[in-house]
Amino acid sequence: MTRDQASPLRLFWLTTLSMVLIVSQSLMAQARGAPESFAELAERISPSVVNITTSTTVAGRGGPRGIVPEGSPFEDFFREFQDRGQPNRPRRSSALGSGFVISEDGYVVTNNHVIEGADEILVEFFEGFELPAELVGTDPNTDIALLKVDADEPLAFVPFGDSDTARVGDWVMAMGNPLGQGFSVSAGIVSARNRALSGTYDDYIQTDAAINRGNSGGPLFNMNGEVIGVNTAILSPNGGSIGIGFSMASNVVTKVVDQLKEFGETRRGWLGVRIQDVTDDVAEALGLDSAEGALVSDVPDGPAKDAGMLAGDVIVSFDGVAVEDTRQLVRIVGNAPVGKTVRVVVNRDGTRETLRVTLGRREENETAVPAAATGPEDAPSQFDQLGLTLNPLTDEIRGELDLPEGMEGLAVMDVDPVSEAYEKGMRAGDVITEAGQSPVRSVEDLETRVAEAREEGRKSLLLLVRRGGDPRFVALSLDEG
Repeated sequence: MTRDQASPLRLFWLTTLSMVLIVSQSLMAQARGAPESFAELAERISPSVVNITTSTTVAGRGGPRGIVPEGSPFEDFFREFQDRGQPNRPRRSSALGSGFVISEDGYVVTNNHVIEGADEILVEFFEGFELPAELVGTDPNTDIALLKVDADEPLAFVPFGDSDTARVGDWVMAMGNPLGQGFSVSAGIVSARNRALSGTYDDYIQTDAAINRGNSGGPLFNMNGEVIGVNTAILSPNGGSIGIGFSMASNVVTKVVDQLKEFGETRRGWLGVRIQDVTDDVAEALGLDSAEGALVSDVPDGPAKDAGMLAGDVIVSFDGVAVEDTRQLVRIVGNAPVGKTVRVVVNRDGTRETLRVTLGRREENETAVPAAATGPEDAPSQFDQLGLTLNPLTDEIRGELDLPEGMEGLAVMDVDPVSEAYEKGMRAGDVITEAGQSPVRSVEDLETRVAEAREEGRKSLLLLVRRGGDPRFVALSLDEG
């Protein structure tokens, strides 16, 4: 091959190699998804983020508490010094937080704990001007509050995004007023999804974007400039950010905001049942294929009872949505409109039944149910297999335990501390009303249920246990003997 022939070939391979390198670098950059800068995004959305200052009147202190020990010879001196002027005079307390504008006519979202108890709320905008805010409504369950300001001109605002599309590893940006230092930006990734802290309706996005005190109520943005979370809490041993922050998911927030805007309060659907998760041993005791759904432990007066739901039913579908566990069921019921008639599919005694339930309003029906406590009576009956000392309910025991007249069941007089029953939380004072989803009034009834379960090849027996107004199911293993 001549030099003239080799040159075009060499050029071809060099060109091909260069193109491969360019394409591979482009693909790697796309795979990383790391923006070169957050500056353009921050500049675009900053005008919609606000600082919130609240003022609250608090009672004055009545003495030198916290300054010197009580009874100290200096106590009178410090009391005189502290009370000089006007003793016990009320004082003003201020707090700082963040928020964001969601409409050009001045609706602002923040955390409930930022404005709770405030007499005055002042909203400071990125451009430097301030406006007083009116409280539209709050929802302590999700820690969300909606404010309204009146401005002479349309305000810059940001849209909500779909938090369900946020993936672990996606870039996010938090904005707010950390530690009262003014507007600032921090960036990170989505660290986890569907976190629960302590609330009934919790659905938090966990992020390592720095969130500190004062960031509460501020927005968590995706890279499209959409709000996918409201910064609410951090997990920290020292009060500062260590990269574990939590933002309430926007798909929860938008439903709350819509109701606060329309009604000034939340109006959540109410099914009217007490429920618990289906554990592996409960699933085995019920003969279920998998530990999914929500087990109904009690059905007080309400929509579910009117529709024919029973304790021991396992809710597997609600309004066309498969139910995975109790937490999910609570959320989808709460999001359902009050007064809507929904189809609820339950597993009852091995068969599926569909019930039509017309939902009530949760906020109007959060009441307790009858309770159980503790006490002794006649010669108790020992039931060694389950580690329980039991006695049938009598009028005297019902009186001691403050139980409804005529209630039937077995009072737990003692629990072996090394038994499975004790490990699963059963204690003296509990009342067993069902075993194997059938009523029990005597120890003989319970022994019959145990024998029936063994004949059916079950490894555990499901008990309905009541304590302090809270019924729950407990599955106890059956011994071979």
